[in-house]
Amino acid sequence: MNPLRELLQRSPTHARVAPFFIFVALTFGQAMFGPDAKYWFYLLKTVVGVWIVWEMRKVVTEARWAFSWEAVVVGVVMCVLWVALDPYYPMNHVIMKPVPGDEWVPFERFKDSAAMAWFLVVVRTFGMTFVVPPIEEVFYRSFLYRKFIKDDFEQVPMGYFAGASFVVVSVMFGLMHYQWLPGVLFSMACLWLVLRKKRLGDAITAHAITNFLLAVWVVWKGDWKFF
Repeated sequence: MNPLRELLQRSPTHARVAPFFIFVALTFGQAMFGPDAKYWFYLLKTVVGVWIVWEMRKVVTEARWAFSWEAVVVGVVMCVLWVALDPYYPMNHVIMKPVPGDEWVPFERFKDSAAMAWFLVVVRTFGMTFVVPPIEEVFYRSFLYRKFIKDDFEQVPMGYFAGASFVVVSVMFGLMHYQWLPGVLFSMACLWLVLRKKRLGDAITAHAITNFLLAVWVVWKGDWKFF
């Protein structure tokens, strides 16, 4: 048995928490090895993330994508809000303080190699769309939301509403983003989907749509702060 599968199978908590913290650890590693490391770390993180998602889906039963019109609406609306709200609130400079020179702008860094720049953009878009959503949704909306309600979180149905957990998880999710306000609203929208559909898959789909559309906006407008 491979070590990742063994880790995920140790307990229901390991299966939902370990993927998130492995991914976060690789994210923080991006800033530790010079200004170019972020590009190659994201490539590494995406490859590892694909492996994580593949193994996770075998032991986390709720980590299944689901399609619905509500998921599409939430995905599109949240992308619009993420961009539209940007000039009207202060950014999260406390927890997610940006580092000068750490901006993700591959077309400037690799201006002599358009192919390399586009490759890195595609990698990032793929990671945002297919890797980040299942890992984050399983951790925040499946594990953390239900864990705050009951220690034996698997006994909490997906459609169960608890106001305090709803608010706390949404604020926590928002504070993990530089653009914290749309992050909070996004988490609330995804939790609403989980409660309405009584499953996690629609939130995964909405998350993927929002992230993909943000990537399109970034490339279209050159608005790199959303990457």
